[in-house]
Amino acid sequence: MQITGKLIKVLPLQSGISKTGSEWKKQDFVIETEGAYPKTVCFSCWGDRIPSSAVLQEGNKLRIDFDPESREFNGKWYTDLKAWRVEVDGGTGDMPSSMASGEPVIDINDDRNISSQEVEDDLPF
Repeated sequence: MQITGKLIKVLPLQSGISKTGSEWKKQDFVIETEGAYPKTVCFSCWGDRIPSSAVLQEGNKLRIDFDPESREFNGKWYTDLKAWRVEVDGGTGDMPSSMASGEPVIDINDDRNISSQEVEDDLPF
């Protein structure tokens, strides 16, 4: 399934250790769909499917491929929308389409790139 909407909230990253001892990470985020009757929808991404922070910028228009999944617990049913691909939709203008993959793009011929002095000042030590 696929849906498009504007990112309105990024929830805190959750992480922990499973019963088997492996590490897990989960990122939830909320979008608002377009149209006459917009809907607010929360999605979850797990592990290596978590998009970069460049993609998860509030206000970005996102295109999300997801699978709905339900499970029963104590007689109640819970549904998750698990996103497996999140991309910036080309129509936003907020981010160049070359950055939709979440990878930063630097043009070495662009004089506006950060100087080596600025990079050295950015180090934490």
